[in-house]
Amino acid sequence: MKISFENPDKINGLLTLTIEEDDYKENVEKKLKDYRKKANFPGFRPGQVPMGLIKRQFGTQAKLDEINHLLGEKIYEYVRENNIQMLGEPMPNEEKQQKLDIENGKDFEFVYDIAVAPEFSIELNDKDTVNYYDITVNDEVIDKQIENFASRAGNYKEAEEYQDRDMLKGDLRELDAEGNTKEDGIQVEGAMIMPSYIGADDQKKLFEGAKPGDIITFNPKKAYPDSDVEVSSLLKIEKDQATDMTSDFTYQITSISRFTPAEVNQDLFDQIYGKDSVKDLAEFRTRIGEDIKKSFDVESDFRFLKDVRDYAEKKVGDLTFPEDLLKKIMLHNNPDKDADFVDKNFDASIKELKWHLVKEQLVKQTGIKIDDNDMKATAKEVARAQFAQYGMSNVPEDYLEKYATENILKDKNMIDQILDRAVDRKLMQALKEVVKVDKKKVSVEEFNKLAAE
Repeated sequence: MKISFENPDKINGLLTLTIEEDDYKENVEKKLKDYRKKANFPGFRPGQVPMGLIKRQFGTQAKLDEINHLLGEKIYEYVRENNIQMLGEPMPNEEKQQKLDIENGKDFEFVYDIAVAPEFSIELNDKDTVNYYDITVNDEVIDKQIENFASRAGNYKEAEEYQDRDMLKGDLRELDAEGNTKEDGIQVEGAMIMPSYIGADDQKKLFEGAKPGDIITFNPKKAYPDSDVEVSSLLKIEKDQATDMTSDFTYQITSISRFTPAEVNQDLFDQIYGKDSVKDLAEFRTRIGEDIKKSFDVESDFRFLKDVRDYAEKKVGDLTFPEDLLKKIMLHNNPDKDADFVDKNFDASIKELKWHLVKEQLVKQTGIKIDDNDMKATAKEVARAQFAQYGMSNVPEDYLEKYATENILKDKNMIDQILDRAVDRKLMQALKEVVKVDKKKVSVEEFNKLAAE
């Protein structure tokens, strides 16, 4: 076997690999003997089929399989041993690759284009300064979280007179041009209306001060002038019918429901943090502040990594990539897409590729390694964030660990994400010890403005 590699411009490599008959012959013959043992041909006992018949039937495929196996093995072995930083996968060279006769040929030459990463070096030290935004937890932030908890634990209660954001329940009757109930008109029992969401002020005003038993005449089409979906949902009709609906309706209110947040008392403390974990309002506020700080620290850390990325990419400067070849690889890896897809997404892909190469060097510099414990800890962090989205802030550690292990880490679609996030977590911590960290205290509003930039 002969392998040669040319890389004159440092980023477009040409790998030529010649596979000779002696490289594959022995293994092909071994495969054919195995086929012969198992072959089932009419007129022959198992294992007694003539080898000539086996070769005619399976010889070409066996040779092709072995050649493909050798190609994959030897190309990646050569790339690894010669420290070639290959991007993507080898692509057959469209100009130099000759047509091959696998059935009758003995020696075969394969020519591949290899995309090679540009050469550069990045190392950070204490002369490099990166901002770290420490988000402060003030009383306003804690008050808002308490309001959220009370709201999630609240419920609807009966009310005697309509106020803004109340929910009404009642019966709808379509009227004719004279204002009488229309014969065979639309009727809806128990229709739910929240006047606060009515788009037209004159229609919304009709519900002010309404009480159970009141009959209000309004026009659904005028009430929701920009949404046929709202009209069709309210009247239980198709959307195309709603487009042409112009009738007035009476609405007899049967009940008014008002959302009432839960009281901030021991019941709420127990619901959020578990039975008797928190004893009074002061302790409740302290726990909330600690939890918010933890979530803010996560956001601050990832902002820090983003700023490290921006700083490192700027320090590296522009890199030259084998763009034409990378576009071919991108198109090959997305067989259901066309060239327009590649053109639209290529710049973003190159930006991510540059960061991937920079991050590889930073990981090597800091010497971080990812083990099973890192994967489990990261999966638990993801699980905790998922539960928090549903207001579950006090999930026991053993349940989090079980969910992370049995759900997240067993999901093949999640493994790469968890690994990447685990690397980011350890890299963040390591780089805090490497660069000069300029801590800046900011409010939530100030941090959000930074995130929007």
